Amino acid sequence: MSPATATRPAGQDADSRPAGELRGHRDFRLLWAAQTVSSLGSNVTAVALPLVAVTVLDASTFAVAVLTAAAWLPWLLIGLPVGAWVDRLRRRPVMIACDVASALLFLSVPLAAVLEVLTVGQLLVVALGGGVSRVFFETADQVYLPVLLRPEQLPAGNARIQATHTASYVLGPGIAGLVAQLAGAVTALLLDALSFLVSAVCLLRIRRVEPRPEPAGRTSSLRREIAAGIRFVAGDPYLRVLTLFGAASNIGLVGYQAVLVVFLIREVGVAPGPVGVLVAVMSLGGIVGAVLATGLGRRLGTARTMLVAAAFTGPPALLIPLAGPGAGLVWPALGGVLVSLGVAVGNVLKSSFRQAYPPHHLLGRVTVTMQLLNYGTIPLAAVAAGALGAAFGTRAALGVMTGWLALTPLILLVGPLRRRRDLPTAPGRS
Repeated sequence: MSPATATRPAGQDADSRPAGELRGHRDFRLLWAAQTVSSLGSNVTAVALPLVAVTVLDASTFAVAVLTAAAWLPWLLIGLPVGAWVDRLRRRPVMIACDVASALLFLSVPLAAVLEVLTVGQLLVVALGGGVSRVFFETADQVYLPVLLRPEQLPAGNARIQATHTASYVLGPGIAGLVAQLAGAVTALLLDALSFLVSAVCLLRIRRVEPRPEPAGRTSSLRREIAAGIRFVAGDPYLRVLTLFGAASNIGLVGYQAVLVVFLIREVGVAPGPVGVLVAVMSLGGIVGAVLATGLGRRLGTARTMLVAAAFTGPPALLIPLAGPGAGLVWPALGGVLVSLGVAVGNVLKSSFRQAYPPHHLLGRVTVTMQLLNYGTIPLAAVAAGALGAAFGTRAALGVMTGWLALTPLILLVGPLRRRRDLPTAPGRS
């Protein structure tokens, strides 16, 4: 019996609910709340940390881009072993420990600022440490959700999570910009630290007793366990093409995001407060996409909807470098809305597919193998965008990165998705 269908403690009736029905599912609501508040704080930091570097420490364009790279570098350094470790451990304690560690890291920034010892070096350490926690948390989180929900409930659960996750992309930057305008960018990082503590409390209140991971199918060698996850992903045509598409599209997405704040402040002349508002507006399409994703998948087919979502993720990004003062800000707003819509739809469908498709004992390793490439390209993209911005200007860097992003949907046409209506439910099934 898989953990997702194991007998639940008395008082929990999730298994008696209709497929996809999550109303009254206390433990899912707590996990959802933990992810939501943590994501909100993280998206405050996504704008607040570059603002601290630019407005407080007068950091260069390249240094700001390296901050983004540092936050994602751990996926390259420790991603694969983390997947194997998570498959050996109960996931909720891992997630709680990550929340506490992240809270302490981000609290160190305002403390150092008060003591007047804050440096770009410390911001890099905080970004790197937060990235390590994120690798463990996100890998454990992807494996933990199927413990709480049945396979048929995963699309509805992922749609709710993606909707609030995307909403955090709207609210987080807006809050960061407002707080930075009123009280300074350093103060905004206090919100992130607090959000991680709230997330830990929510996770502690979950009642579901997580079964100990079964050793079935596990080898004694960590290296062999890692290799099993890599072989599964590399040998599966669906996982393989989705991984390549995610890696390629993240180069463009994170590349332009790494220099966007510097571009808006120094080249377009936008103040910190409006920068946060604009970044928030650019993410509005993601809320719509997350809400519509499950229904579109049922109506059009999950494979076809993935292709449509990819079309929105790519070409509209070309509007972003057209930004100018005043009315010229309409272009990045429109481009960002369309891109975020496509990203959200694709993420909901891909997450549900990835959680239900592979054998559960391999899920942590499958997840982290895909994320290694998906997220591993991010630090390289951020550094490349920073180098381009320093050498040729931030508008040129935006043009290169969004141009790359516009071409990435072609990758999905190489794999089996273009021949199917729906993604399969298990390897070898039609």
